Amino acid sequence: MDSTTIGLIVSGGMLFLVFAGMRVGFAAALTGLVGLVWVFWAKKNYAGDDFVWALTVAVKTAGQVPHSKISMQALSLIPTFILIGFLAYYAGLTKSLFDAAKKWIAWLPGGLAVSTVFATAGFAAVSGASVATSAVFARIAIPEMLKIGYDKRFAAGVVAAAGTLASLIPPSAILVIYAIIVEQDVGALLIAGFLPGAFSALIYGGMIVLMAMVWKKLGPPVTGFTWKERFASLPGVFPIFFVVMIIIFFIYNPFGGDAWGTPTEGGALGAFVVLIMALLKGMRWQQLKRALLETAKLSVMIFTIIWGVLIYVRFLGFADLPGVFSDWITSLSASPMMILVMILLAYAVLGMFMDAIGMLVLTLPIVYPAVIALNGGEDVLAADAAFGMGAVGFSIWFGIIVVKMAELCLITPPIGLNCFVVAGVRPDISVQDVFWGVSPFFIADALTIAALIAFPAIVLYLPRLLLGV
Repeated sequence: MDSTTIGLIVSGGMLFLVFAGMRVGFAAALTGLVGLVWVFWAKKNYAGDDFVWALTVAVKTAGQVPHSKISMQALSLIPTFILIGFLAYYAGLTKSLFDAAKKWIAWLPGGLAVSTVFATAGFAAVSGASVATSAVFARIAIPEMLKIGYDKRFAAGVVAAAGTLASLIPPSAILVIYAIIVEQDVGALLIAGFLPGAFSALIYGGMIVLMAMVWKKLGPPVTGFTWKERFASLPGVFPIFFVVMIIIFFIYNPFGGDAWGTPTEGGALGAFVVLIMALLKGMRWQQLKRALLETAKLSVMIFTIIWGVLIYVRFLGFADLPGVFSDWITSLSASPMMILVMILLAYAVLGMFMDAIGMLVLTLPIVYPAVIALNGGEDVLAADAAFGMGAVGFSIWFGIIVVKMAELCLITPPIGLNCFVVAGVRPDISVQDVFWGVSPFFIADALTIAALIAFPAIVLYLPRLLLGV
Protein backbone atom coordinates (compact mmCIF):
# COMPACT_ATOMS: atom_id res chain seq x y z
CA MET A 1 0.00 0.00 0.00
CA ASP A 2 1.42 3.42 -0.96
CA SER A 3 1.98 6.24 1.54
CA THR A 4 -0.82 8.44 0.17
CA THR A 5 -3.43 5.73 0.66
CA ILE A 6 -2.19 5.18 4.21
CA GLY A 7 -2.43 8.92 4.78
CA LEU A 8 -6.04 9.04 3.63
CA ILE A 9 -7.06 6.01 5.74
CA VAL A 10 -5.37 7.34 8.89
CA SER A 11 -6.81 10.85 8.36
CA GLY A 12 -10.27 9.34 8.02
CA GLY A 13 -9.73 7.42 11.25
CA MET A 14 -8.64 10.60 13.00
CA LEU A 15 -11.77 12.46 11.87
CA PHE A 16 -13.91 9.55 13.03
CA LEU A 17 -12.39 9.73 16.50
CA VAL A 18 -12.95 13.50 16.65
CA PHE A 19 -16.59 13.20 15.57
CA ALA A 20 -17.02 10.38 18.10
CA GLY A 21 -16.07 12.78 20.87
CA MET A 22 -12.36 12.27 21.46
CA ARG A 23 -10.38 15.46 22.08
CA VAL A 24 -8.61 16.72 18.96
CA GLY A 25 -5.14 16.67 20.51
CA PHE A 26 -5.42 13.07 21.71
CA ALA A 27 -7.08 11.82 18.50
CA ALA A 28 -4.39 13.45 16.37
CA ALA A 29 -1.52 12.16 18.52
CA LEU A 30 -2.88 8.59 18.54
CA THR A 31 -3.59 8.40 14.81
CA GLY A 32 -0.35 10.20 14.00
CA LEU A 33 1.66 7.59 15.92
CA VAL A 34 -0.27 4.73 14.27
CA GLY A 35 0.26 6.36 10.88
CA LEU A 36 4.01 6.71 11.43
CA VAL A 37 4.28 3.04 12.35
CA TRP A 38 2.23 2.04 9.31
CA VAL A 39 4.23 4.20 6.86
CA PHE A 40 7.61 2.99 8.16
CA TRP A 41 6.40 -0.62 8.24
CA ALA A 42 5.09 -0.34 4.66
CA LYS A 43 8.51 0.77 3.49
CA LYS A 44 9.92 -2.48 4.88
CA ASN A 45 7.27 -4.60 3.11
CA TYR A 46 5.45 -5.76 6.27
CA ALA A 47 8.08 -8.23 7.51
CA GLY A 48 7.64 -9.28 11.14
CA ASP A 49 10.96 -7.93 12.38
CA ASP A 50 10.37 -4.76 10.40
CA PHE A 51 7.32 -3.96 12.55
CA VAL A 52 9.51 -3.70 15.64
CA TRP A 53 11.88 -1.43 13.73
CA ALA A 54 8.96 0.69 12.45
CA LEU A 55 7.47 0.99 15.93
CA THR A 56 10.82 2.04 17.40
CA VAL A 57 11.45 4.69 14.74
CA ALA A 58 7.85 5.98 14.96
CA VAL A 59 7.99 6.34 18.75
CA LYS A 60 11.32 8.16 18.55
CA THR A 61 10.00 10.45 15.80
CA ALA A 62 6.80 11.24 17.70
CA GLY A 63 8.68 11.65 20.97
CA GLN A 64 10.78 14.49 19.59
CA VAL A 65 7.73 16.62 18.80
CA PRO A 66 6.50 17.79 22.25
CA HIS A 67 9.82 19.31 23.33
CA SER A 68 11.20 20.47 19.96
CA LYS A 69 8.02 22.29 18.94
CA ILE A 70 6.50 23.43 22.23
CA SER A 71 9.81 24.92 23.39
CA MET A 72 9.79 27.41 20.49
CA GLN A 73 10.17 30.97 21.73
CA ALA A 74 7.27 32.23 19.62
CA LEU A 75 4.81 29.99 21.50
CA SER A 76 5.75 31.65 24.79
CA LEU A 77 3.58 34.57 23.70
CA ILE A 78 0.45 32.53 24.32
CA PRO A 79 0.56 32.17 28.13
CA THR A 80 1.71 35.78 28.59
CA PHE A 81 -1.16 37.13 26.48
CA ILE A 82 -3.67 34.94 28.32
CA LEU A 83 -2.25 36.05 31.67
CA ILE A 84 -2.70 39.71 30.71
CA GLY A 85 -6.41 39.10 30.17
CA PHE A 86 -7.03 37.32 33.47
CA LEU A 87 -4.99 39.86 35.45
CA ALA A 88 -6.90 42.71 33.78
CA TYR A 89 -10.16 41.11 34.85
CA TYR A 90 -9.14 40.59 38.47
CA ALA A 91 -7.69 44.11 38.58
CA GLY A 92 -11.10 45.53 37.69
CA LEU A 93 -9.86 47.00 34.39
CA THR A 94 -12.51 45.08 32.46
CA LYS A 95 -15.35 46.52 34.51
CA SER A 96 -13.98 50.04 33.99
CA LEU A 97 -13.83 49.44 30.24
CA PHE A 98 -17.43 48.23 30.12
CA ASP A 99 -18.59 51.13 32.30
CA ALA A 100 -16.99 53.67 29.94
CA ALA A 101 -18.47 52.00 26.85
CA LYS A 102 -21.90 51.95 28.51
CA LYS A 103 -21.85 55.66 29.34
CA TRP A 104 -20.75 56.65 25.83
CA ILE A 105 -22.72 54.21 23.65
CA ALA A 106 -25.71 52.83 25.58
CA TRP A 107 -28.07 55.58 24.32
CA LEU A 108 -28.25 53.80 20.95
CA PRO A 109 -31.00 51.23 20.21
CA GLY A 110 -29.57 48.06 21.67
CA GLY A 111 -26.89 50.32 23.14
CA LEU A 112 -25.91 48.13 26.06
CA ALA A 113 -25.30 45.21 23.69
CA VAL A 114 -23.26 47.52 21.41
CA SER A 115 -21.33 48.68 24.48
CA THR A 116 -20.60 45.05 25.26
CA VAL A 117 -19.22 44.48 21.76
CA PHE A 118 -16.87 47.47 21.89
CA ALA A 119 -15.82 46.82 25.48
CA THR A 120 -15.07 43.24 24.45
CA ALA A 121 -13.01 44.51 21.52
CA GLY A 122 -11.04 46.71 23.91
CA PHE A 123 -10.48 43.82 26.30
CA ALA A 124 -9.46 41.61 23.36
CA ALA A 125 -6.58 44.02 22.82
CA VAL A 126 -5.02 42.82 26.08
CA SER A 127 -6.26 39.23 26.05
CA GLY A 128 -5.40 36.65 23.41
CA ALA A 129 -8.09 34.15 24.41
CA SER A 130 -11.69 34.18 23.19
CA VAL A 131 -12.83 31.77 25.88
CA ALA A 132 -11.45 33.98 28.66
CA THR A 133 -13.07 37.06 27.08
CA SER A 134 -16.48 35.38 26.94
CA ALA A 135 -16.20 34.18 30.54
CA VAL A 136 -15.28 37.66 31.78
CA PHE A 137 -18.12 39.51 30.05
CA ALA A 138 -20.67 36.85 30.92
CA ARG A 139 -20.07 37.93 34.52
CA ILE A 140 -20.06 41.66 33.81
CA ALA A 141 -22.33 42.48 30.86
CA ILE A 142 -25.17 39.92 31.00
CA PRO A 143 -26.45 41.02 34.47
CA GLU A 144 -26.49 44.65 33.26
CA MET A 145 -28.49 43.74 30.14
CA LEU A 146 -30.95 41.54 32.02
CA LYS A 147 -31.49 44.29 34.59
CA ILE A 148 -33.01 46.65 32.01
CA GLY A 149 -35.11 44.01 30.26
CA TYR A 150 -32.94 42.46 27.52
CA ASP A 151 -33.97 39.07 26.20
CA LYS A 152 -31.66 36.65 28.02
CA ARG A 153 -30.96 34.62 24.88
CA PHE A 154 -29.96 37.74 22.96
CA ALA A 155 -27.79 39.01 25.84
CA ALA A 156 -25.97 35.68 26.07
CA GLY A 157 -25.54 35.52 22.30
CA VAL A 158 -23.99 38.99 22.22
CA VAL A 159 -21.37 38.03 24.80
CA ALA A 160 -20.54 34.70 23.14
CA ALA A 161 -20.21 36.25 19.67
CA ALA A 162 -18.31 39.33 20.85
CA GLY A 163 -15.82 37.07 22.62
CA THR A 164 -14.68 35.78 19.22
CA LEU A 165 -13.13 39.18 18.50
CA ALA A 166 -10.15 38.12 20.61
CA SER A 167 -9.25 35.71 17.80
CA LEU A 168 -8.44 38.61 15.48
CA ILE A 169 -7.56 41.62 17.60
CA PRO A 170 -3.95 41.39 18.81
CA PRO A 171 -2.62 39.86 20.93
CA SER A 172 -4.33 36.79 19.47
CA ALA A 173 -3.22 33.28 20.41
CA ILE A 174 -4.75 31.82 17.23
CA LEU A 175 -2.86 34.28 15.00
CA VAL A 176 0.37 33.33 16.75
CA ILE A 177 -0.34 29.64 16.12
CA TYR A 178 -1.12 30.33 12.45
CA ALA A 179 2.12 32.28 12.04
CA ILE A 180 4.14 29.44 13.55
CA ILE A 181 2.50 26.73 11.40
CA VAL A 182 2.99 28.58 8.10
CA GLU A 183 6.36 30.05 9.17
CA GLN A 184 5.15 33.63 8.78
CA ASP A 185 6.27 36.68 10.78
CA VAL A 186 4.28 36.83 14.04
CA GLY A 187 4.44 40.62 14.23
CA ALA A 188 3.06 41.05 10.70
CA LEU A 189 0.10 38.77 11.47
CA LEU A 190 -0.68 40.55 14.73
CA ILE A 191 -0.57 43.99 13.09
CA ALA A 192 -2.78 42.73 10.25
CA GLY A 193 -5.46 41.68 12.75
CA PHE A 194 -6.21 45.21 14.03
CA LEU A 195 -8.36 46.60 11.21
CA PRO A 196 -10.28 43.37 10.46
CA GLY A 197 -11.00 42.99 14.18
CA ALA A 198 -12.26 46.57 14.44
CA PHE A 199 -14.24 46.12 11.22
CA SER A 200 -15.84 42.97 12.60
CA ALA A 201 -16.81 44.82 15.79
CA LEU A 202 -18.44 47.58 13.71
CA ILE A 203 -20.44 45.00 11.74
CA TYR A 204 -21.61 43.42 15.00
CA GLY A 205 -22.56 46.81 16.43
CA GLY A 206 -24.41 47.90 13.30
CA MET A 207 -26.37 44.67 13.16
CA ILE A 208 -27.40 44.99 16.82
CA VAL A 209 -28.65 48.55 16.25
CA LEU A 210 -30.71 47.46 13.22
CA MET A 211 -32.20 44.53 15.13
CA ALA A 212 -33.08 46.76 18.10
CA MET A 213 -34.74 49.29 15.78
CA VAL A 214 -36.91 46.57 14.22
CA TRP A 215 -37.71 44.70 17.45
CA LYS A 216 -38.12 47.46 20.03
CA LYS A 217 -38.19 45.16 23.07
CA LEU A 218 -35.04 43.30 22.08
CA GLY A 219 -32.63 45.81 23.57
CA PRO A 220 -33.95 49.09 25.01
CA PRO A 221 -31.53 52.05 25.05
CA VAL A 222 -30.07 53.42 28.27
CA THR A 223 -30.12 57.19 28.77
CA GLY A 224 -29.47 59.65 31.56
CA PHE A 225 -25.66 59.77 31.59
CA THR A 226 -24.26 63.29 31.76
CA TRP A 227 -21.20 64.49 29.84
CA LYS A 228 -19.41 64.84 33.15
CA GLU A 229 -20.04 61.16 33.92
CA ARG A 230 -18.86 60.16 30.47
CA PHE A 231 -15.56 62.01 30.69
CA ALA A 232 -15.08 60.83 34.27
CA SER A 233 -15.22 57.22 33.00
CA LEU A 234 -12.29 57.66 30.59
CA PRO A 235 -9.38 57.47 33.08
CA GLY A 236 -10.40 53.90 33.91
CA VAL A 237 -9.78 52.96 30.27
CA PHE A 238 -6.26 54.41 30.06
CA PRO A 239 -4.49 51.39 31.64
CA ILE A 240 -5.88 49.14 28.89
CA PHE A 241 -4.59 51.44 26.15
CA PHE A 242 -1.24 51.79 27.93
CA VAL A 243 -0.74 48.02 27.82
CA VAL A 244 -1.84 47.92 24.17
CA MET A 245 0.74 50.58 23.28
CA ILE A 246 3.47 48.61 25.03
CA ILE A 247 2.66 45.54 22.95
CA ILE A 248 2.49 47.59 19.72
CA PHE A 249 5.90 49.14 20.33
CA PHE A 250 7.43 45.72 20.92
CA ILE A 251 5.88 44.37 17.72
CA TYR A 252 6.80 47.44 15.68
CA ASN A 253 8.10 50.91 16.55
CA PRO A 254 5.66 53.39 14.89
CA PHE A 255 8.21 56.23 15.23
CA GLY A 256 10.73 54.42 13.04
CA GLY A 257 13.89 52.57 13.87
CA ASP A 258 14.18 49.18 15.43
CA ALA A 259 11.42 47.72 17.55
CA TRP A 260 11.98 47.79 21.29
CA GLY A 261 12.05 44.02 21.53
CA THR A 262 10.33 40.84 20.41
CA PRO A 263 6.57 40.24 20.67
CA THR A 264 7.34 37.70 23.40
CA GLU A 265 9.14 40.35 25.45
CA GLY A 266 6.26 42.76 24.81
CA GLY A 267 3.75 40.22 26.12
CA ALA A 268 5.85 39.55 29.22
CA LEU A 269 6.25 43.27 29.96
CA GLY A 270 2.53 43.82 29.36
CA ALA A 271 1.70 41.09 31.88
CA PHE A 272 4.09 42.64 34.40
CA VAL A 273 2.55 46.11 33.96
CA VAL A 274 -0.99 44.74 34.43
CA LEU A 275 0.18 42.83 37.51
CA ILE A 276 1.53 46.06 39.04
CA MET A 277 -1.76 47.82 38.25
CA ALA A 278 -3.71 44.98 39.80
CA LEU A 279 -1.62 45.07 42.98
CA LEU A 280 -2.04 48.86 43.22
CA LYS A 281 -5.81 48.38 42.91
CA GLY A 282 -5.75 45.98 45.85
CA MET A 283 -5.62 42.56 44.25
CA ARG A 284 -5.55 39.84 46.94
CA TRP A 285 -3.53 36.64 46.93
CA GLN A 286 -6.60 34.51 46.18
CA GLN A 287 -7.41 36.61 43.10
CA LEU A 288 -3.82 36.38 41.86
CA LYS A 289 -3.88 32.62 42.47
CA ARG A 290 -7.09 32.26 40.43
CA ALA A 291 -5.63 34.32 37.58
CA LEU A 292 -2.49 32.15 37.48
CA LEU A 293 -4.47 28.91 37.66
CA GLU A 294 -6.88 29.96 34.90
CA THR A 295 -3.92 30.97 32.74
CA ALA A 296 -2.21 27.64 33.37
CA LYS A 297 -5.35 25.62 32.55
CA LEU A 298 -6.01 27.42 29.27
CA SER A 299 -2.34 27.36 28.25
CA VAL A 300 -2.05 23.62 28.94
CA MET A 301 -5.19 22.97 26.88
CA ILE A 302 -3.79 24.92 23.92
CA PHE A 303 -0.32 23.38 24.13
CA THR A 304 -1.75 19.87 24.41
CA ILE A 305 -3.71 20.40 21.20
CA ILE A 306 -0.60 21.75 19.47
CA TRP A 307 1.82 18.95 20.35
CA GLY A 308 -0.80 16.25 19.71
CA VAL A 309 -1.65 17.60 16.28
CA LEU A 310 2.02 18.14 15.39
CA ILE A 311 2.62 14.39 15.77
CA TYR A 312 -0.12 13.88 13.19
CA VAL A 313 1.44 16.62 11.02
CA ARG A 314 4.79 14.80 11.17
CA PHE A 315 3.01 11.70 9.86
CA LEU A 316 1.42 13.74 7.03
CA GLY A 317 4.89 14.79 5.93
CA PHE A 318 6.03 11.18 5.59
CA ALA A 319 2.78 10.28 3.80
CA ASP A 320 3.23 13.28 1.43
CA LEU A 321 -0.47 14.09 1.74
CA PRO A 322 0.03 17.91 1.62
CA GLY A 323 1.87 17.63 -1.70
CA VAL A 324 -0.76 15.35 -3.20
CA PHE A 325 -3.58 17.63 -2.04
CA SER A 326 -1.78 20.69 -3.42
CA ASP A 327 -1.32 19.05 -6.82
CA TRP A 328 -4.98 18.05 -6.88
CA ILE A 329 -6.20 21.54 -5.97
CA THR A 330 -4.10 23.22 -8.66
CA SER A 331 -5.32 20.72 -11.27
CA LEU A 332 -8.97 21.67 -10.79
CA SER A 333 -10.61 23.57 -13.64
CA ALA A 334 -12.53 25.96 -11.33
CA SER A 335 -11.26 29.51 -10.76
CA PRO A 336 -8.85 30.09 -7.83
CA MET A 337 -11.44 32.28 -6.09
CA MET A 338 -14.11 29.57 -6.35
CA ILE A 339 -11.70 26.98 -4.94
CA LEU A 340 -10.80 29.33 -2.08
CA VAL A 341 -14.49 29.86 -1.27
CA MET A 342 -15.05 26.08 -1.23
CA ILE A 343 -12.12 25.65 1.17
CA LEU A 344 -13.59 28.30 3.47
CA LEU A 345 -16.99 26.56 3.36
CA ALA A 346 -15.25 23.33 4.34
CA TYR A 347 -13.83 25.19 7.38
CA ALA A 348 -17.37 26.28 8.30
CA VAL A 349 -18.49 22.64 8.29
CA LEU A 350 -15.45 21.42 10.25
CA GLY A 351 -16.11 24.14 12.80
CA MET A 352 -19.32 22.37 13.80
CA PHE A 353 -17.30 19.45 15.14
CA MET A 354 -13.88 20.82 16.13
CA ASP A 355 -12.49 23.63 18.24
CA ALA A 356 -10.83 26.56 16.46
CA ILE A 357 -7.20 25.93 17.42
CA GLY A 358 -7.39 22.19 16.77
CA MET A 359 -9.00 22.76 13.38
CA LEU A 360 -6.33 25.19 12.22
CA VAL A 361 -3.39 23.18 13.50
CA LEU A 362 -4.87 20.05 11.94
CA THR A 363 -5.76 21.41 8.50
CA LEU A 364 -3.20 24.13 7.70
CA PRO A 365 -0.29 21.74 6.98
CA ILE A 366 -2.43 20.31 4.14
CA VAL A 367 -4.47 23.34 3.07
CA TYR A 368 -1.80 26.07 3.22
CA PRO A 369 0.54 24.65 0.53
CA ALA A 370 -2.50 24.21 -1.72
CA VAL A 371 -3.74 27.79 -1.41
CA ILE A 372 -0.21 29.16 -1.83
CA ALA A 373 0.00 27.13 -5.05
CA LEU A 374 -3.35 28.61 -6.12
CA ASN A 375 -1.88 32.08 -5.84
CA GLY A 376 1.13 31.09 -7.93
CA GLY A 377 3.68 29.70 -5.48
CA GLU A 378 6.00 30.71 -2.67
CA ASP A 379 8.00 33.28 -4.67
CA VAL A 380 5.29 34.77 -6.86
CA LEU A 381 5.14 38.55 -7.28
CA ALA A 382 1.89 40.49 -6.98
CA ALA A 383 1.81 41.14 -10.74
CA ASP A 384 1.77 37.41 -11.52
CA ALA A 385 -0.37 36.19 -8.60
CA ALA A 386 -3.86 34.80 -9.05
CA PHE A 387 -5.18 36.97 -6.21
CA GLY A 388 -3.09 40.05 -7.03
CA MET A 389 -0.84 39.67 -3.98
CA GLY A 390 2.72 38.50 -3.50
CA ALA A 391 3.39 35.37 -1.48
CA VAL A 392 3.85 37.17 1.87
CA GLY A 393 0.82 39.44 1.46
CA PHE A 394 -1.33 36.51 0.36
CA SER A 395 -0.22 34.43 3.35
CA ILE A 396 -1.19 37.24 5.74
CA TRP A 397 -4.52 37.86 3.98
CA PHE A 398 -5.41 34.17 3.94
CA GLY A 399 -4.40 33.87 7.60
CA ILE A 400 -6.78 36.62 8.70
CA ILE A 401 -9.65 35.14 6.68
CA VAL A 402 -9.10 31.60 7.91
CA VAL A 403 -8.83 32.80 11.52
CA LYS A 404 -12.09 34.70 11.04
CA MET A 405 -13.58 31.44 9.81
CA ALA A 406 -12.17 29.75 12.90
CA GLU A 407 -14.11 32.24 15.02
CA LEU A 408 -17.27 30.56 13.77
CA CYS A 409 -16.12 27.37 15.51
CA LEU A 410 -16.43 29.17 18.82
CA ILE A 411 -20.17 29.83 18.36
CA THR A 412 -21.26 27.06 15.97
CA PRO A 413 -23.39 24.23 17.37
CA PRO A 414 -22.86 21.62 18.66
CA ILE A 415 -19.26 22.28 19.79
CA GLY A 416 -19.19 26.12 20.08
CA LEU A 417 -16.90 26.57 23.07
CA ASN A 418 -17.83 30.20 23.79
CA CYS A 419 -21.49 29.21 24.07
CA PHE A 420 -20.70 26.51 26.63
CA VAL A 421 -18.53 28.94 28.61
CA VAL A 422 -21.29 31.58 28.76
CA ALA A 423 -23.84 28.95 29.81
CA GLY A 424 -21.40 27.64 32.43
CA VAL A 425 -20.92 31.08 33.94
CA ARG A 426 -24.66 31.81 33.87
CA PRO A 427 -26.59 28.77 35.23
CA ASP A 428 -29.90 30.54 34.50
CA ILE A 429 -29.13 30.46 30.76
CA SER A 430 -29.01 27.14 28.90
CA VAL A 431 -26.61 26.26 26.09
CA GLN A 432 -29.61 26.12 23.74
CA ASP A 433 -30.47 29.71 24.69
CA VAL A 434 -26.93 30.85 23.86
CA PHE A 435 -26.93 29.06 20.50
CA TRP A 436 -30.24 30.75 19.68
CA GLY A 437 -28.78 34.12 20.67
CA VAL A 438 -25.67 33.84 18.48
CA SER A 439 -27.56 32.81 15.33
CA PRO A 440 -27.91 36.39 13.92
CA PHE A 441 -24.15 36.86 14.23
CA PHE A 442 -23.54 34.19 11.59
CA ILE A 443 -24.93 36.72 9.09
CA ALA A 444 -22.62 39.41 10.43
CA ASP A 445 -19.62 37.10 10.15
CA ALA A 446 -20.57 36.14 6.58
CA LEU A 447 -20.72 39.83 5.64
CA THR A 448 -17.35 40.46 7.31
CA ILE A 449 -15.66 37.56 5.50
CA ALA A 450 -17.15 38.64 2.16
CA ALA A 451 -15.81 42.16 2.70
CA LEU A 452 -12.33 40.91 3.64
CA ILE A 453 -12.24 38.79 0.47
CA ALA A 454 -13.56 41.59 -1.76
CA PHE A 455 -11.33 44.29 -0.23
CA PRO A 456 -7.94 42.79 0.79
CA ALA A 457 -6.71 46.30 1.69
CA ILE A 458 -8.67 46.04 4.96
CA VAL A 459 -6.24 43.29 5.97
CA LEU A 460 -3.05 44.49 4.29
CA TYR A 461 -3.16 48.25 4.87
CA LEU A 462 -1.29 48.27 8.19
CA PRO A 463 1.28 45.59 7.25
CA ARG A 464 2.06 47.50 4.05
CA LEU A 465 2.21 50.83 5.84
CA LEU A 466 4.35 49.71 8.77
CA LEU A 467 6.30 46.75 7.40
CA GLY A 468 6.24 47.23 3.64
CA VAL A 469 4.59 43.85 3.02
